[in-house]
Amino acid sequence: ANLIGANLQDANLRSANLQGANLTNANLYRANLFNADLTGANLENADLTEAKLEGAWLEGADLQNANLEGAWLVSAVLVNADLTNANLFNANLADADLRWADLTGANLTEANLIGADLQDANLSGVGWEYTTCPDGTYSYYNGNTCCGHLNGTVPAAGCD
Repeated sequence: ANLIGANLQDANLRSANLQGANLTNANLYRANLFNADLTGANLENADLTEAKLEGAWLEGADLQNANLEGAWLVSAVLVNADLTNANLFNANLADADLRWADLTGANLTEANLIGADLQDANLSGVGWEYTTCPDGTYSYYNGNTCCGHLNGTVPAAGCD
């Protein structure tokens, strides 16, 4: 599907099959994408502010520069997703699967990462202010980082 720049604000896309869809610059503000399949979708520069993405499949999705402020990504699958420079301020990523994800330059300020799997993720230049780390500790008490508090997983880069 070609949904470049589409206005899907408040849309109910629960369990929708959007595999490989082009949603570049789409407005998905407060959209319900619960259990949606967005595998390989292009969401570059998309506005997903306060979107409900619980259990969504975003494997290999392009989320470069996407705004995910306040998004609900609990148990979402973001394996190999590109989240370069994504805004995840105050996002809930509890139990999310972020293995091999590229989070270079992502803003994780005030995000919840409890139980998230960041194995082999690229964490270069991540903003960690007031973040709840995967092991339940707070970045504020860890020198404003979650490096060393990733539940034993090893990032590919950024926590050297």
